[in-house]
Amino acid sequence: MIESIGLSKYYGIFAAIQDVTFQVGEGEVVAFLGPNGAGKSTTMKLLTGYIAPSAGQARIAGYEMQENRLAGSARLGYLPENGPLYPDMTPSSLLDFFAEARGMNKSVKRERLEAVVDLCALSSVIHKPISKLSKGYRQRVGMAQALLHEPDVLILDEPTAGLDPNQIREVRRTMERLRDMRKTVLLSTHILQEVTAMASRVILIDEGRIKYDGPVAQLDPNNEGLDAAFARLTGHAPAAAV
Repeated sequence: MIESIGLSKYYGIFAAIQDVTFQVGEGEVVAFLGPNGAGKSTTMKLLTGYIAPSAGQARIAGYEMQENRLAGSARLGYLPENGPLYPDMTPSSLLDFFAEARGMNKSVKRERLEAVVDLCALSSVIHKPISKLSKGYRQRVGMAQALLHEPDVLILDEPTAGLDPNQIREVRRTMERLRDMRKTVLLSTHILQEVTAMASRVILIDEGRIKYDGPVAQLDPNNEGLDAAFARLTGHAPAAAV
């Protein structure tokens, strides 16, 4: 459902990522792990078709995102880090706006709005201005927007960044429900606790290259602790949990 095939992105002589290759199968929840500046966000922008690769291909549900981005985007929900929201709108009006933009008819729109409000636990703030919401609720609004059109594939960039422990638990609960719905999810993080809590497989990137791709348990075969394994593979200490 997600394919990165030899993806590279250069800015002049600087290589943001080089020859990044992996696949995520249907129903998998995969953590994309790495230190800050490792190339996680660049890879995700390439996968979504937001930026063009210098080399390689990105495919979503079989669609090559530079050649057939609209078809691929119809199967994809994307939550960028610090995703843009309209602060003067309410979650209700924002979701209604995106439903209209996606061409949903009234009955489908009503059904999907009810579904994502429930899934992301937004009912208590649905008519409050987004500018008045906590970061945790804003993240949930962004998640609801990404889920609105019922995509098969979700790409989530640092969905728990900057959240407090209660807000992180809410995001984890949403992830558990997405797993039960057999959604294909790639989520980036630099927090090891999020890897073990939300994913069964991890892809680790550092300095623009894949350093590990496999089960979470095998990331630490010597039982040295995930912190030590992360440092060994990247030369960086991992971020602490909130």
